[in-house]
This record gives sequence, structure tokens and C-alpha cells, in this order.
Amino acid sequence: MRVLVIGGTGYVGIPVVQALVRAGHVVFALARTQEKAKQLAAEEATPVLGDISDVDSWIHLIPTLDVVVDIQGGMFGVGTALFQAVKKEVLRTRADGPKLAYIMTSGTWVHGDDRKEVVTDTTPTPNPINFSAWRVPVEKEVTSDTVLNGIVIRPSIVYGRSGGACFSPLFEGASKGKVEWFGTPGGRYSVVHLDDLADLYLRVAEKSQMLGGQIFDAANPLSESVDDLLQKMVEVSGAKGPYKYGAQPPNPLFEGIQTTTMLRPYLGRTLVDWVPKKPGLIDGLPVWYASWQASQ
Repeated sequence: MRVLVIGGTGYVGIPVVQALVRAGHVVFALARTQEKAKQLAAEEATPVLGDISDVDSWIHLIPTLDVVVDIQGGMFGVGTALFQAVKKEVLRTRADGPKLAYIMTSGTWVHGDDRKEVVTDTTPTPNPINFSAWRVPVEKEVTSDTVLNGIVIRPSIVYGRSGGACFSPLFEGASKGKVEWFGTPGGRYSVVHLDDLADLYLRVAEKSQMLGGQIFDAANPLSESVDDLLQKMVEVSGAKGPYKYGAQPPNPLFEGIQTTTMLRPYLGRTLVDWVPKKPGLIDGLPVWYASWQASQ
């Protein structure tokens, strides 16, 4: 396939680019700087200098592509601007023939905060948390489109490598001897390792001609106790215990970190044979923490 990855130089984007390249596909990815472009070239992807807001820098690729993977737009509040730009170019240049696939990135916080009910990929989402509420109508617009094969992937909280935006603050605090976190006791996290998430993007991209309209929740089969995570963090880091709650959220993202979503996804397994392989967040915490330390 010929694939354009929008957001291919970020925490999630680089592993997705690597997975697509390893599978033998021709991968283009946006790069805002020469330094990022060099990083992509080293991964055997073709860098496209430009920005998501500078549509002219990348829109010329649309007539030649099989799949567009939008990681950045859905994650950072761009809404459907990218989707609409791609759709407009498809209507102008390639209205006939197979549909172009468009994979949008959303997030599992659209399921809301619920410590009682288990949810799945196809559970309705009438009560998303405020941070993710804008994603619900965007998901609907993408998956109901008739011009593109619109598909949505919803990552849960991502762990691994440099820790990402969610777990880096926890690791940093622990490295300084203090495990203090957001939320209240009794919460549970639905999580996914970065490599397993990248594998889902690859599998969905490769079968995208058959998956238009589908939404995939990307999460390990079982949620994990936040209390157990924090206790293990004290033990692994050598921080002074006990852990405690009460940290002040530094930005709206951490509304999501205080959210419990007890997710049991099934469409990834059923439709694309996706099975997460990495150890869980708590079981592998010594490795994830060591990886974060090495990345600093």
C-alpha cells in the first residue's frame, strides 16, 4: 500500500510508521522540521515537509494513496478539517475506482467515567468526559461518510518507551522520590502498549477496504487497578511511600487520567486478528520505568 501518516513523528506516530514500513508498505509522513524529516528518512519512510494546517504541502499525494492514517488531528482537537480536505481532493481527482481509506484517531475516553459497567467497541457513547466530547460527532461524521472508507481507532491510555504524555509525569515524580497522582482510590485504567497499538493500525490499514464505518477500541483485554499501579511504582522506583492521591491536574488532558473505563474490546480480535502481546502496565512496570529513565 501507499500510506500517508499525518502525525508520524510523535509518540504514537513513529511506531505506526515503523510497523507499516516493516510490513513492506510505501510510507509517507508529515514532518514540520528538517530534523524530523531526517528521523523519518532513517526509518525508511518518505518525509513530506509541511504541517497539517498547510494542506498544500501534502494534499497532492491524495490521488496516489491507498490509506491516510490521521494520528494528529483526532488526538489534538483538529476535528474534521483534515478529513474534509482529503474528501474534497478525492472528489476532485479520484471520484471513480476503489475508495480511499481514512483512519482517524480518537480515544476511549468517549466512553465516559464509569466504575460499574463494562463497555465494548460498539457500546453507545452518550456520556463522554468533557475533554473528549468533541470527538463523538467527529467519529460519526468519519464513519458514516460515503466518499471515503472512514474508520476510527480509539487508543486507550498508552504506555511504553518514553512514557508518553500520560505516564511521564508519574515516572518523573517517582524518580524524585514522590508518588502522588490524580483521581481518587479505586480507579481502573484501560491501557495499551505502544507496539500493540501500532500493530492494530497496521492490521486495520491492510484490511481497510473491508472496514469502512468500523470503530476499534485499542486496549488490553483487562483493565488495571490504579491503586496497584501506584503501589508498584513506589516499589520499582524506590520512592518514599506511601503513595497518595491529590495532585492537581496541570492541564485538561488529566481529566482523562482520572477516568475509569472498564473496557473489553472485541472488534480488533474479531475483524483483524489483533491480540495485544506485551506484558500489562503493572506486570511490566520495571521495564517501562527503566525505558523512561533511559529516554531522559
